[in-house]
Amino acid sequence: MEAKGYLQEVGAQVSADFIKNRSILSFEEYLTLFFADPRGQARNAAQYLRDVMDHYGTEQVPHPTGTIRRFKVFDAPSTGRDGRVAGQEEVQNALYRLLGNFVRAGRINKLIMLHGPNGSAKSSLVNALKQGMEDYSRQPQGALYRIAWVFPSEKLIKGSIGFGERPGTGSGDGELTTFAHLDAESLDLRMPCELRDHPLFAVPPSERRGLLEGALKKKGLGNGDGETGDFILSDYLRDGELCAKCRRIYTALLNAYGGDFLKVLRHVQVERFYVSRRYQVGTVTVEPQMSVDAAAQQISADRTQLNLPAALHSTVLFEPHGPLVHANRGLIEYADLLKRPLEAFKYLLGFSETSEVPLEPFVLQLDEVLIASSNEKHLSAFKELPDFASFKGRIELVRVPYLRRYKVEQEIYDAQITPTSVGKHVSPHATEVAAMWAVLTRLKKPIPDRYPPNVKPLVDQVAPVEKLHLYQEGGAPGRLSTANTKELLKLREEMYEESESYPNYEGRSGASAREIKTALFNAAQNPDYKCLHALAVLEELQSLCKDKSVYEFLLQEVMDGYHDHESFVRVVEGEYLDRVDSEVRDSMGLVSEGQYRELVERYIQSVSHWVRGEKMRNRVTGESEKPDEARMAEVEAIVMPQGEAAADFRRGLIASIGAHRLDNPEGVMDYPRIFPDMFKRLRDHYFEERKRVLRKNKENVLKYLSEDRNQLSPREQSQVQGTLKTMAERYGYCEYCAKDAILFLMRQRYA
Repeated sequence: MEAKGYLQEVGAQVSADFIKNRSILSFEEYLTLFFADPRGQARNAAQYLRDVMDHYGTEQVPHPTGTIRRFKVFDAPSTGRDGRVAGQEEVQNALYRLLGNFVRAGRINKLIMLHGPNGSAKSSLVNALKQGMEDYSRQPQGALYRIAWVFPSEKLIKGSIGFGERPGTGSGDGELTTFAHLDAESLDLRMPCELRDHPLFAVPPSERRGLLEGALKKKGLGNGDGETGDFILSDYLRDGELCAKCRRIYTALLNAYGGDFLKVLRHVQVERFYVSRRYQVGTVTVEPQMSVDAAAQQISADRTQLNLPAALHSTVLFEPHGPLVHANRGLIEYADLLKRPLEAFKYLLGFSETSEVPLEPFVLQLDEVLIASSNEKHLSAFKELPDFASFKGRIELVRVPYLRRYKVEQEIYDAQITPTSVGKHVSPHATEVAAMWAVLTRLKKPIPDRYPPNVKPLVDQVAPVEKLHLYQEGGAPGRLSTANTKELLKLREEMYEESESYPNYEGRSGASAREIKTALFNAAQNPDYKCLHALAVLEELQSLCKDKSVYEFLLQEVMDGYHDHESFVRVVEGEYLDRVDSEVRDSMGLVSEGQYRELVERYIQSVSHWVRGEKMRNRVTGESEKPDEARMAEVEAIVMPQGEAAADFRRGLIASIGAHRLDNPEGVMDYPRIFPDMFKRLRDHYFEERKRVLRKNKENVLKYLSEDRNQLSPREQSQVQGTLKTMAERYGYCEYCAKDAILFLMRQRYA
């Protein structure tokens, strides 16, 4: 393609997009657009941000408290999942609830303070909202408009009426009704509004209220009071005024035209704008700094900079600037707000309540959502200051703890620890063991006194790794009886929320995701492994535990196994060995999962008839007979917890099935998910009996991956090849990490 042809093609596309997106409008054209969608054009910043969250939709996701709503905007759908927030659904719902409060109040009257330990995703949550705002502002339903002032050249006004005119811009007598669409050559000056004033501010407040209410009523949205419809007009749209600069331009033009409002509107150009983090349009992040967040400068004193029209020659114009100005009609984030000196943000006392900031020449009237972040240490120190009493009623505190579910934590590392980022293959479970260890460091010992007397001993005996699985899978320890298992599962939600009202809540301390990511990248440099191996990660975590001068959480007092971070490395190693052992066994194909399922289904069928006191049909003879007690006892000897009565165990199984059926009335009975411990005991029992065969098969795999491959018979080589193929396809092993994993497994469990 020739350069000229390429440029013409691109130019045509840009022009088409410009027209399609309605980037420049006259005031009359904007008013037509407003009448078509008054709700979309009458939103304040809180309503807009809430619509951003609604735009991407929600889903129900599993949670220790049952299920919880997750907002998909935090999945970063507009950026290919780069910046996705793992977990933190409680925080998402808290933000949505606060935005709803602002909407119902009709104004943004508080600052939202996200507080939690370092690295708990406070900034990531806000960044996801900003990304969503950027993308939504480019959609038709997210269109935002601002006001600008245009002044045609003297030549055009005096003698060239119609030059550059578009259809609909002229009146019947040949006079221009708008200067909004004039070409650049026909304009002497264009003055945008730095505050991005809403176009409807060109209509006087007294008339605007009727305009807004009438347009909403026509669309069946009530009159904007929230009682006659579901839309609430904000104070900003109902009573807001033009900024100081725009007001002076408006007044000067009104005087020049002898009070002719329509002639003033000829100078109004409505421009679509897009939220942008890079260019600080509608969203700004204020880092800890000493400077003031807003200021004003006079722009009309220097005639060499601006060719001001005659109507403005005697008008003093000031131009505001700074983060507060750039973020107007959007969101401003104060990162680590409490690291700043108190005097640098004391203006937020008034601003968060009135949305106004006084400057020397005028008062800024702003419409923006205020979100700040702070770590717990700075927040605790701030609460001790006398001024905190004044701030308390103007701040909404939202806690952002560390994650306490390791599979969710693992999502953070899986997104960033990739073969591309580390330069080598990432072996199975490398990020999982890191996530498990990180979550274990954050867990607190349950407080038995908070629970009824009959379950206090049960709660007191929950070990850290048992609590880890209780939160993640809802799995109870295999050591418990069926009755105790049911009791502990009932306490799962209460245990998860146990310390929410405490200053030293669960998830306040422990290893941060940033520290774990550093450990993973360090493990990738381990020269002993060709992959980023789980074993290299365990070695790195072991080294991390020795550096107590750097990591404060390592100084915590060990309490009944909790906060024993070095011991957690061994605990996680055991979990890793369980996974590798299971995957290697499965890959060898000695017993299929279907055989276990069939055995369990037949057993449960017998138990079901036994509980109901019914006979069942014999598959061989076809006769009806009592359930086979001997066969049931044979299975129970393997799967039943030690010391439990068979009758209680059987009734507990049927009760669990009934509870599952209530929760999943249409689903099939997924026995491996309902009874994971039962299937695990069956697998372990079988492989314990076949340990010699297993050891031989694993030794064959190691021989095949070494120089001793020729010692294996063709049949043995074929079996090993099948095992390695299954390990690669089903679990993601390469030959190197498979060899390292099996060799470690053999040393630890089959020596």
